[in-house]
Amino acid sequence: MSSSNFVEVTSPAHFQEVLSKDLNRVSVINFWAPWAEPCKQMNEVVVELAKKYPAALFLQEFLSALAQVEAEEQADISESFEIEAVPAFVILRGHTLLDRISGADASALTQSVAKHATTPAYNPLSRTDNAPAKAPTTVPSGLSYSDKSETTEELNQRLRGLMTQSQVVLFMKGSPEAPRCGFSRKISALLKDNNIQFAHFDILSDESVRQGLKVLNNWPTFPQLIVNGELVGGLDIVQEMVETGELKEIIA
Repeated sequence: MSSSNFVEVTSPAHFQEVLSKDLNRVSVINFWAPWAEPCKQMNEVVVELAKKYPAALFLQEFLSALAQVEAEEQADISESFEIEAVPAFVILRGHTLLDRISGADASALTQSVAKHATTPAYNPLSRTDNAPAKAPTTVPSGLSYSDKSETTEELNQRLRGLMTQSQVVLFMKGSPEAPRCGFSRKISALLKDNNIQFAHFDILSDESVRQGLKVLNNWPTFPQLIVNGELVGGLDIVQEMVETGELKEIIA
């Protein structure tokens, strides 16, 4: 794309250079990966947004740079924004975070860009050195909280049920058809290539499952492969077990 407000990021240094040119500029950063089908659709949305909003922003003397970052090639940038899955979008004004959108949510991205890219930077008319007012210690009427969260015992029981739903269960980001991180993509492809039947669970769809498995299995990262209700490990361990034939032995 030849538009001057659309930038393909080539390195962390290039990213910083682009971002620092104008700290009043709104930047929409698109984290994507070529293997993720939802990213291809969202890249088209980003291109259309880049065409739609520059004129208005130029009129307000602000530039809107839509920076496209291939997440795995630019790992330093992805990690600095804590990007765990693609597609993901970060909207900044200068170095100030305005919004984050996770997943292929074209409507949310469009609304956020419309909100922030057409709003001039805010300059307060007055300032004060007084401390902010303290937050209320009581919940206003009509806003009472109800604790419907699972107990640890209930959560662990649910996790064990998920772990034993099939002989082989892969807890991953996304699905085998639409993985949302490179490790999840590789491990699901590895299982398919070796004709290993498996069930899967998208840990991005349930934060309780995501955090609970880290504790229950004493394993802090994903994907996690479960065989016969027990944790086998992540991508590196599974790759090694496939190469040695050990994985097929424990499944047989």
